[in-house]
Amino acid sequence: MNAADDMAETYIARSTAIAARMLGGEMMIMSAVDSTFFTLNEVATVIWQAADGQTPLAEIVASRVCQEFEVLPENARRDAEQFVSELSQHGVLLVSDKPIPQANPGAAEAG
Repeated sequence: MNAADDMAETYIARSTAIAARMLGGEMMIMSAVDSTFFTLNEVATVIWQAADGQTPLAEIVASRVCQEFEVLPENARRDAEQFVSELSQHGVLLVSDKPIPQANPGAAEAG
């Protein structure tokens, strides 16, 4: 058993305090909290789009990242955790050890 198996599940959700647009296959995100700007690569975009607050990060990595890209699960999980950590520091992603209820689940996503 490795250390990742001992960790509590991580749930991620997109913050509402951001502006995000898909441009040329890459997701562009700006944080309204500190005006930082991110351009997400294809893998990061898949994680971003799957960040529904209900699906554990490990499941997103296993079912989406490892299925769509040729990457080893341990590498994908490490990279995903680093990506999530960086974006959560800027208020772009919300992170919890429990499912995250959506603030306005009935609202349609703009875009």
